[in-house]
Amino acid sequence: MAPPSPSHVAPLLKDELDIVIPTIRNLDFLEMWRPFLQPYHLIIVQDGDPSKTIRVPEGFDYELYNRNDINKILGPKASCISFKDSACRCFGFLVSKKKYIFTIDDDCFVAKDPSGEEINALAQHIKNLLTPSTPHFFNTLYDPYREGADFVRGYPFSLREGVPTAISHGLWLNIPDYDAPTQLVKPLERNSRYVDAVMTIPKGTLFPMCGMNLAFDRELIGPALYFGLMGDGQPIGRYDDMWAGWCAKVIADHLGLGVKTGLPYIWHSKASNPFVNLKKEYKGIYWQEEIIPFFQSAALPKESKTVQQCYRDLSLLVKEKLGPIDPYFQKLSDEMVTWIEAWEELNPAAK
Repeated sequence: MAPPSPSHVAPLLKDELDIVIPTIRNLDFLEMWRPFLQPYHLIIVQDGDPSKTIRVPEGFDYELYNRNDINKILGPKASCISFKDSACRCFGFLVSKKKYIFTIDDDCFVAKDPSGEEINALAQHIKNLLTPSTPHFFNTLYDPYREGADFVRGYPFSLREGVPTAISHGLWLNIPDYDAPTQLVKPLERNSRYVDAVMTIPKGTLFPMCGMNLAFDRELIGPALYFGLMGDGQPIGRYDDMWAGWCAKVIADHLGLGVKTGLPYIWHSKASNPFVNLKKEYKGIYWQEEIIPFFQSAALPKESKTVQQCYRDLSLLVKEKLGPIDPYFQKLSDEMVTWIEAWEELNPAAK
């Protein structure tokens, strides 16, 4: 009997996953994603002018929130949601009621693998999230749970069950995710290298998380995926996803959770203006030289067993250790607490 065609296969986690998209424009890019994303529920977070009407292609099931909605739903706590920055996407994480989140930028298109087949990025993210991670011991064949792979000789049997995967970090073909100085010196560089690999980021190792092609288990790590206070009115931008990645990795390591990176690829269609980016990033370029050692040495109390408690602990460390660098970090620390308060208000713990 012939296997069922893709159109007749039930989409994975259809009722357990939301797709979060931050945008300032019509979402025509969804037409390309229709075969893969149409069965799922979308949460669209409209940045910028709330009076502007955003057009969504017909046939998609979605809810759309603009700044007026954010202010209405969160009241004074809306101060923690960035304005005029893609960090506004984390409002979608807040209001979702699903177990999993896939978030994608509106300039990301469907990529093709080396054989010319279109890549179903969401399906690969789901595979990553539904198989364990191995942060405590590196497997030289990368992800041992992939078909055709396994644990290599010398890998401890006591560690082969792995740990739950909290985050799946995908990559990009075409426009690399570079900072402004690298953009300026390599204006024509494009990424055409497709590496067919998924790996677990080892415990104790940080990474620069990019939010344009990202999935995570909201129940396991959601409260840590706060994209910071960036954009309009703030001295820094374009560090929102990296801030979330640093915080989430420290907490994942503390709680015994895993983070994977590699497949799937998307096609990143356009490069942002490096001069505009430099203006947003330049303080971050200085500050990251102190921020990264801070996260590398951040130790959370052993008694902290929930993501919310870990995040509150981290906010106190941010105020104590990073606050002296600039008053911005005092404010960021306060909004980290506000974010957790908003999370708990909209996501009350089960009795």
